[in-house]
Amino acid sequence: MQLVSGQKFALMQVLHAAQQFSVRVQIQAAFDIDIASFGLGQNDQLYHDDYMTFFNQPKSPENEVQYSQHGQQHIFQFDLSEIDAQKTPRFVICATVDDAQLSLKNIEQIQVELLNPQSQVLASYLLTATHFQQEKASMLCEIYFKNDAWRMTAVGQGFNGGLKALVEHFGGEVAEETTSAHQETVNVSHQSNNTQPTSTLDLKKKLVLDKIEKSAPQLLDLTKKSLLSLEKNNLLGVKARVALVLDYSGSMNQQYKKGDVQKVLDRIMPLAVNFDDDGSFECWAFAQNALRLSDVHLGNLKNYINKEQGGHKKWDAGARFNNEPVALNAVIDYFTQQSPSDLPVYVVFISDGGVSETKKIKQILKDASNQAIFWQFVGIGGRNYGVLEQLDEMSGRVIDNCNFFEMDNIDSMPESQLYDLLLNEFPMWLKAAQQKNIIK
Repeated sequence: MQLVSGQKFALMQVLHAAQQFSVRVQIQAAFDIDIASFGLGQNDQLYHDDYMTFFNQPKSPENEVQYSQHGQQHIFQFDLSEIDAQKTPRFVICATVDDAQLSLKNIEQIQVELLNPQSQVLASYLLTATHFQQEKASMLCEIYFKNDAWRMTAVGQGFNGGLKALVEHFGGEVAEETTSAHQETVNVSHQSNNTQPTSTLDLKKKLVLDKIEKSAPQLLDLTKKSLLSLEKNNLLGVKARVALVLDYSGSMNQQYKKGDVQKVLDRIMPLAVNFDDDGSFECWAFAQNALRLSDVHLGNLKNYINKEQGGHKKWDAGARFNNEPVALNAVIDYFTQQSPSDLPVYVVFISDGGVSETKKIKQILKDASNQAIFWQFVGIGGRNYGVLEQLDEMSGRVIDNCNFFEMDNIDSMPESQLYDLLLNEFPMWLKAAQQKNIIK
């Protein structure tokens, strides 16, 4: 199928049931042309700078789009099964020229091709020098979701201002332009309406990333994903205390031994660094009794589970059976009596199930619903979560102060999805708590 500018078609017409495909852009020009994909949100603005896929950032956060280059061939591999159409319903593939003396009018041609999983060309779109005047950037094609179907459009729309004009058109800002994008990174920061180029939130993200890169560089990728979820949920500017409660019952032995519990700490740390200036979080383990562990911070995070108080095998929490009420009461007593503050508290409570003290747990959480404590329960690799699965239906509370989700194990869920679930209801609780004057 040979496309002309403005032509649209549903991908299922040519891909049928296939969810994976590629867009190949072949350049014939005597100079460098950079090709990038922009993932746009419902408002046709760049969803986040992580959704600009190009030579310096070859993958989108969930591998929805992956970029590779072979000479003057630029290939974008799409996986529709990984794309959340409610989040990023539109992807635009663009070409830009960085040389101040040249424009797209100086090309020989640009060929855009749609390939199936077997690399067969299903559709092509040819642009030559006659399509352009002095434009330094062009939207080549769009992949977009409309009326319950993914579609493709041949576009060919140019911009005189090059990369800067293109990024600003999509609601972003080019923080630094260089003579050649291949010589130095182009930094793109997402802008919301009416914000200044260097916003407080941009500085906040930089401070968090700098702190992690300096003290725990192995967490840098995790931190970027956490910041994306925090930004989506308008939590980047929020101050809160973070706490973690760990199930230490006998059935958790394998998860401690395999390192899964340590991975939980690693994933909570970026949230603590963002919410709390000290970048630390309080931690408890519980079995028959609640055991207060040392605060977790960047300095002691590495191998914490195997080092804290002689290592997890030596922790003294009594007999190895579940006693959630003792842990809940310990956390409440600490934050309301021993170490009170004006900040809200965000508690992640890990359990592998075996929950039995239904009446006690319900009563404690009902009584605590007028306190500035939000409880995020997470089931990991267990069963019989009991009352934890009924939290959203629990009546008799001042406000809904808890949430629950489960997963098979810590590695079974992509980190970005984990952060989205961890932060899903916290913003709603914050708003309700402010309305009830529980927090100020």
